[in-house]
Amino acid sequence: MKAVICTGYGTPEVLQIQEVPTPTPKDNEVLIRIIATAVNSGEVRIRKPDPKFFVKLMLGWNKPKYPILGVVFSGEIVQVWKDVTKFKVGDQVFGNTDMTFGTYAEYRCMKEDDALAIKPESLSHAEAAVIPFGGTTALAFLRKAWLQSGHKILIYGASGAVGTAAVQIAKSLWAHVTGVCSTANVDMVKSLGADEVIDYTKENFSENGIIYDIIMDSVGKMSLTDATKSLSEDGILVLNSAMPGDMIHGLWLSMTSKRKVVMWGFTLTAELMTYLKWLIETGKLRPVIDRTYTLDQIQEAHAYVEKWHKSGNVVVEIS
Repeated sequence: MKAVICTGYGTPEVLQIQEVPTPTPKDNEVLIRIIATAVNSGEVRIRKPDPKFFVKLMLGWNKPKYPILGVVFSGEIVQVWKDVTKFKVGDQVFGNTDMTFGTYAEYRCMKEDDALAIKPESLSHAEAAVIPFGGTTALAFLRKAWLQSGHKILIYGASGAVGTAAVQIAKSLWAHVTGVCSTANVDMVKSLGADEVIDYTKENFSENGIIYDIIMDSVGKMSLTDATKSLSEDGILVLNSAMPGDMIHGLWLSMTSKRKVVMWGFTLTAELMTYLKWLIETGKLRPVIDRTYTLDQIQEAHAYVEKWHKSGNVVVEIS
C-alpha cells in the first residue's frame, strides 16, 4: 500500500511517500481502507519536533517510532477478523488512532472497541475525517472541566480544529460561549453559535472586566497571566495544548489558589466517537474545513498547517 513515512525529524520534506506492506487484521480487528485523513497541529509538532526533548523522549530519539503519522480517518471496512461483532465488511466508519498513528496511509487496522464508529450518513468522508481530532479533544476536556448549562466559558483559539468543535459542543450544553480568534475568523466563529467573539488583534480579553467560569486555551498560545485575571476565584482553566512551561505555571496556579487546572491526558473511547456522531446527526456539530489536499501533497499540507493560521481543519484525501 501507499503510505507517508516520516523519515526523520525536520521540515515537511522528511515526509516521503513509500510502498509498504498492507497490514493484516488480528483477532478482534478490522481492516479499513482509508478514504480521507487530516493534518493537525499535533502531527506538525511531532514532525518538527516541538518541544524537541519532550517529543524525542516520548516518540523516538532519532526519528518517530511510529513512522506513519496521522491519527484521524474516515473510510470503509474491507475485512473483519475473528470475534468481530460490531462491524461488517462495507461499513463506512470514522475514528481516531491516538498515539499509535498510522492514518497517512491507504489502509489501517483497528480493534472493534477502539475509538471507531459508523460514519454519519450526512457527512462525506472528507467531512467525517476532520471530526475525531478536534471533536474528541474538545468533548473530553469540556467533560473534565464539568461544563454545565449557564456556565460562562471563554475559548481561546476558537477558529482551530479543537476550538471550532469546542464552541459547538459548549453551545450544545447550553453554556454562554465567548470565542477568541483573529479578524478573518470572527464571522465564522459567530456562525458556529458563539454568543460573543473577541478579535485578539484588537482587544485583550483580560482587559474587559468580564469573569468566566471556564477558560479554555485550545491552541497553547494564550497568556496564562491574562487568563488568571479573567477566571473566577474557583474557576477552571483548561490547557489541552499546554507546553512544559505552561504546565508548570498551571500546576503552580492550582496549588496556590482555589482554581482547578485541567491539562494533558484523556482516554480515547468508542463512546466519545458515538457521542460525536449523535451531535452531528442532531445538528449540534458540523465540520469546518479550511483546505483539502491529496496524499501526494502531504508536504504542502504540513507546511500550511505549520503557519498556525488555519481555520478549522485541513483534509488529506487518500483515495
